[in-house]
Order: sequence, then C-alpha cells, then structure tokens
Amino acid sequence: MANALREVPLKTIDGKDSSLADYQGKVLLVVNVASKCGLTPQYTGLESLYQEKHGKGLEVLGFPANNFKGQEPGSDSEIVSFCSTNYDVHFPLFSKISVLGDDQHPLYALLTEKQPVATGEGPMREKLKAYGVNPENQADVLWNFEKFLISRDGEVVGRFAPDVTADDPRLVAAVDAELAKA
Repeated sequence: MANALREVPLKTIDGKDSSLADYQGKVLLVVNVASKCGLTPQYTGLESLYQEKHGKGLEVLGFPANNFKGQEPGSDSEIVSFCSTNYDVHFPLFSKISVLGDDQHPLYALLTEKQPVATGEGPMREKLKAYGVNPENQADVLWNFEKFLISRDGEVVGRFAPDVTADDPRLVAAVDAELAKA
C-alpha cells in the first residue's frame, strides 16, 4: 500500500507533476481544504503546525476539493491567492481534486481504503445531519479539512475528523509520535 500511495500522480497547485514520493522520509498530514467553509480558519492552525514541526520532518499537504456544498469554487490560482493573502500559507498545495464520488482522486481512494475510520468521528457527522448531509459510506471523507497522517515509510497511520483541529492533543500526539520514529 505504501508504494501505491507514493506512486499516485499528483499536480502541484502551480501545475507541476508530483507525487508523495517527493516527500519520502517525511511525516505527511494530507488535508482536503476549502476556501468558503466554516472550517476554513483551520488554515491558521495547519500553517502553525507546519511552521512548528516542518524542521523535524513534517509536511502538511493541502488538497483543495469542491465536493461539499461548492465550498471550493475557485481556480487553482484563486486558491493560491486566497491562501497566501488570508492565511499566509506556506505548506504545499496541490491542484484541486475530488475526494469522493465517481470522480474520486486515486489518492483519496487509497487513503480512505487504508484508514476507513476517523479519530474524533461523531460530533461533525451529527452537525451535518441537521443540514441534511448524511453520507451512506462511513469510510467516505465526511467534509472539508479531514486529515490523514502518513508515516515516514508511507503507511497511513491516522485519520482525523474535519472538526479535529491542528492543535487538538490527539492529532499533535500522533504527529509527534511519528516524528519521533527514525
């Protein structure tokens, strides 16, 4: 599985070919992001986490997705402008993808297959039900800002619900545990 994850073709937000292999030996936090979501302020915490732990081997990787109520309508260039202007984002961003449905990107198909349950699952799902959002498949990405933690050797070792923020002790402890491994 680890090699399959690394081999999935990706595009950086500026159009360059990429893959997770570019981050070999790093701990990765893969996040589907959106600019017009109630959770969008999480960019601040993600950037703080990135700044604090990047030197220790953490990469936060943002994947804009427009799967949830049209909350990421912008073009790649508009997304870059929004992120830099409003949140001073320095962590890598990738070209907009789909994280679920018939056009789900292969990266997210592998991530959800490998880690079908999220830590912190529950409160956000209940909130969304009040808005008529009730995904049938429990393994599907629930909403924007869901987070997948990938070890240095490319294994998916954690998944965190959208409302688990970057400073949540559960997420920080999981990141620190992975960074501590050689």
